[in-house]
Amino acid sequence: MAAFLAGCNTDSLPPASGFTTVSGTIVDAATKTPVAGAVVTVDTVLTATTDASGKFAIEKVPSGIVDYTVTAKGYKVVTSTAEVEPSKPYELDLSLVAASP
Repeated sequence: MAAFLAGCNTDSLPPASGFTTVSGTIVDAATKTPVAGAVVTVDTVLTATTDASGKFAIEKVPSGIVDYTVTAKGYKVVTSTAEVEPSKPYELDLSLVAASP
């Protein structure tokens, strides 16, 4: 199976020496309550939506420098960069700030 995956040509993901999992919890900055339904996007193609407890997980994230964006209705968008290492889970815990009305 590994040979098959290595032979696949997918332009949506960059080549990487390994993969990891990015997971975490998204909360409201003011109340510290979980934000359900927030969308976490890594490198524009990998996404996950937070559950009722604000938790999410994205598997098979290529190692190296990744860009991520977190969006949720009623909150300011968060965009940043992280460096993830192969086979070392990355914990992304964020507090979202309410958007101005």
